[in-house]
Amino acid sequence: MNLLSTLGTRMRMADPRHVAILRGMLTVAIFALLGKLMSAAKEMAVAYRYGLSAEVDAYQFLYNLLSWPLGVWASVLTAVLVPLAVRMRQSHAEELPRFRAELSGVALIAGLALALLAWSGIRSMLLLGLGGLPDAIARLVLESLPAMSLMLPLGVVIALQSAWMLSAGRHLNTLYDCIPPLLIGAAVLAWPGGGIKPLIWGTLAGLGAHLGVLLAPAGRAISAPRFSLSSTQWPLFWEGFGIMLLGQAFMSLTTVIDQFYAVSLGTGAVATLGFANRVLSLVLALAAIAVSRATLPVFSSPDSGGGSRLQSVAFAWMRVMFLAGVAAMLACHALAPAGVGLLFERGQFSADDTRQVAEVLRFSLPQLPFYFCTMVLVSYALSQGCYRLVFWSGLIGCAGKVLGNVLLVPHLGLNGIALATTFTYALNALFFRLALARPR
Repeated sequence: MNLLSTLGTRMRMADPRHVAILRGMLTVAIFALLGKLMSAAKEMAVAYRYGLSAEVDAYQFLYNLLSWPLGVWASVLTAVLVPLAVRMRQSHAEELPRFRAELSGVALIAGLALALLAWSGIRSMLLLGLGGLPDAIARLVLESLPAMSLMLPLGVVIALQSAWMLSAGRHLNTLYDCIPPLLIGAAVLAWPGGGIKPLIWGTLAGLGAHLGVLLAPAGRAISAPRFSLSSTQWPLFWEGFGIMLLGQAFMSLTTVIDQFYAVSLGTGAVATLGFANRVLSLVLALAAIAVSRATLPVFSSPDSGGGSRLQSVAFAWMRVMFLAGVAAMLACHALAPAGVGLLFERGQFSADDTRQVAEVLRFSLPQLPFYFCTMVLVSYALSQGCYRLVFWSGLIGCAGKVLGNVLLVPHLGLNGIALATTFTYALNALFFRLALARPR
């Protein structure tokens, strides 16, 4: 306790924002870890029932395609809405109900439009034979597509409610992320021999329950959606939304690119990459969720003061998180085979499957130090309204990923896809560090 007390006193003397960031980071990290452990349990259930089967390939392929616009939407909302809402509560609190209702209306329309676009676009692509999928996997994707398209309207509204909770400094939304994997795992275990259907309906049930839990605490305080754009806050919202949308679209496009590269490597490749990424996400979540959700409200606060002192706080946490990433990389490399075996090796998931997934996981690990520190720099850039930097980082990251795949996949196969992600985050870390160090 004396050591912790001394550390806290020194951090407060250096800058009180260090304490606020650390407190938020620990809280979110605990919630994120619980959620990711639930995700790991879900993956254990899927591995037990399916192994590296065509059903998992089809589900992962479709889920990742549909998750792309959801990931973009969630990232943009967090980046733009959280700083705006924090400032609105300080200076324009009376505008919040109208803006919130109108943003809900926009979200509903966007979700339904995305669902229709995804259904028609993916269906047309597969019917024309443009997806490069084996016939068995393509049939499963087509069979699952109508129901899985409902992910989009549900996910759009969930991301909006989560962003509002985060802007109010409430981190329970991070804990609620464990609900969808819990219901997916339950459906898979309770419905043996159901083919791909337990994965589909477990996903939709999980999203529905997630949305219900997010809406329940607000109760009657939630305003009905308004289908207008009359709030005075819209110009401030659109100012960052468009450029952020492009940047996040480019950045998250790397996941879609990986899917098509993996499909070309044969049956089981998408599933292998998916299982490795699920294990890796247990670690990445501590940066992407804990760091960004803890630092963004602090950096965005009107009391933060800005200037060189805030920059020094951000750069100090950048160094801390880089070192944390190195430690995580070394630990995960040593534990990869045992961890993958513990999580997945049962039922249809064999020892050879464990070896393949662990190998891909190890090739993914060099990205960790760069990813950890980049999350801090992105949060600082967003708090300062540097949306163009995020756009350029998305473009640079996407180009780096394509270059990495082109250079590495012919020689390393699936391991090359995993290792190429390091190009993305190393380039982004360097770009943000140089761009943010310049006086503005």
